[in-house]
Amino acid sequence: MAQYHYDEAGNMAAYFLLTFLALVLVPTTLLSFRPAKQFSSGCQCQPCIQQRQRVSSLKPTFNKKTYFLVTGWVLLGLVGYKVANAELENRVYDPFEILGLKVGTAEKEIKSHYKKLSKLYHPDKVKATANMTIEAIQNRFVELTKAYKALTDETVRENLEKYGNPDGRIDVSMGIAIPKWIVEGKNNIWVLGFYGIIFGGALPALVGRWWFGSRQKTKDGINASSAGTFFKSLKEESSFEEVLGTFAKAFQWEFPARKAALSCALDNLEKQIEEKAGSKYQEVKKVCGDDTLSRKGLILLYAHLLRLDIQSSILRKEQRKILLHTPLLLNALLNIATSRNWLSPSLAVMRLHAYITQAVLPGPERIRFAQLPGITLEEVSTLAPKATDLGEFEQALVEKHDIRILDVKTALTKWGRVEIVDAAFRVIGERIVTPSSIVFLVVKLRISPPLSNHVQEKELNIDETKRRIKFNEEKDEEFLVNRKEAEELPPDNLLPGWVHAPYWPGERKPSWWIVLGDEKSNRVVVPPTKVTDVPFAQPNHERDYRSYKIQFQAPQNVGVFTWKVQLISDSFVNEDASHEITLKIEDASTLPNDVQFEDEISDPDEDSIAGQMAAMRGGPVKKKTIDGGSDDESTTDDDENDDDTSSDSDSD
Repeated sequence: MAQYHYDEAGNMAAYFLLTFLALVLVPTTLLSFRPAKQFSSGCQCQPCIQQRQRVSSLKPTFNKKTYFLVTGWVLLGLVGYKVANAELENRVYDPFEILGLKVGTAEKEIKSHYKKLSKLYHPDKVKATANMTIEAIQNRFVELTKAYKALTDETVRENLEKYGNPDGRIDVSMGIAIPKWIVEGKNNIWVLGFYGIIFGGALPALVGRWWFGSRQKTKDGINASSAGTFFKSLKEESSFEEVLGTFAKAFQWEFPARKAALSCALDNLEKQIEEKAGSKYQEVKKVCGDDTLSRKGLILLYAHLLRLDIQSSILRKEQRKILLHTPLLLNALLNIATSRNWLSPSLAVMRLHAYITQAVLPGPERIRFAQLPGITLEEVSTLAPKATDLGEFEQALVEKHDIRILDVKTALTKWGRVEIVDAAFRVIGERIVTPSSIVFLVVKLRISPPLSNHVQEKELNIDETKRRIKFNEEKDEEFLVNRKEAEELPPDNLLPGWVHAPYWPGERKPSWWIVLGDEKSNRVVVPPTKVTDVPFAQPNHERDYRSYKIQFQAPQNVGVFTWKVQLISDSFVNEDASHEITLKIEDASTLPNDVQFEDEISDPDEDSIAGQMAAMRGGPVKKKTIDGGSDDESTTDDDENDDDTSSDSDSD
């Protein structure tokens, strides 16, 4: 029968704790030392560099994860030291080791060695000291005697061989990795009290906090009350100001009430906002409502859009917190707008991302020039009045020898102006689109900055052109059947880094929404898809763009649908792109038999223009027939020959 004993020394518990700490700390530490993704190709203008330095200085040197790792490794070291210096209680009995002999020593040598040890360690010949008590001396001599008998006495040797112990069979002892004092009766009340606090108080409180906290949050990560307000306030005909006011209503639930101080500083800020924004601010304020927290958030948001200097450090921290939370709120607002298929409010929410990123108040077309480094909101109308795009604005600064031209050129070389190379509807394995079929909208994108380093494109001969066309067609087909929504990029493609955003209180990568909409009915045809890592244009590359695809089901009705593909930036103001696109839905049963199936579609003739274009693309063509024509042509020729023969006979 097994006997159980408790781990008085704590050795077994130390082994368990050591294993647990190692399993947690080792992978966590390796992940923390993984180098962060660096973007050396980000905007290198001086305002952006200074802003990134300010953002880095605001990051804490030691966060919670650092403190956890330091504490964990210190505890691991202490436990490891305890384990390394612990005395093993259950060691394998080895009489040779006890006597200090090698395994296989002859019996004669064992007896001789034992006599020497007995003279040295006999209790009558060893004096007790402070470090060696009489009991320890006696126990050592008993161990030597047992080991000697185990190697010389037949009975003891038999017990050692059968049971692994010279004393014969012993009961199995099972250790429990807890100290004995935990189960002693005098400590019951303390142990039960500890268990009651942990499992009856702390654990239910932790679970309840998580449960009720998760009930207050939506899947988008915002407060449920904020989502409800968005749902009730957003309308199909909402203007940009109404969308902004609806967005500001959420501040009262996203940022709980704190000390009602600094009202004077907020009033001063609001006066400056009213002077600069005028009636537009009053319209947004009316939609936002009279709630104190919403008003405070709206004031701090407008102070950012108007680039007003805030003197209070407390208000600056709160403004930074609000700005960093805006992408989450705007994404939730966008999901509500697109769930109702409203096109105009959806586009307004998307563009609001860029306005907040660049700290630009929505306004006329020329407000886009205020994104450039060093250009203030007041200068956009007077600095270069004839400029209509960023390139002309840069030329005007060059002509005026403006000292900001260097930073402007630096920013424009990495500007996030995206070009739609192509957009088309594709169906796997089909040439036509039938009702309710699965359709892919394939969009090819690349970034073409206004001041990109233009490289003269190499002229290709016919063979090189055919090879490039064939290569791109194969890549298109491969991507179409792939499950991924974005095409894999080769490692030599140039990708954008940190976006030009000198007023954004954080690091930000540029992204774009692909929107397929019907402007006539103000409807979103397909829920928008957000894409990133669009490559820069490289003219001499075989494929200097990236393909993205959106899957949807075709309409049930036969007809022609004219829609528009729009590309909306979340980082740059008025840098959108659009492309008109037509989807033709055909009923396969009404088509002629010779065009219902791809195999029955005839190839173009070799000597026709369509045949020559198909040959350049590497497609099939119909070879020209050398022998006679068709049966109809032969009949016609025979008729003509008969006529000639009859006319000759008449003449005779």
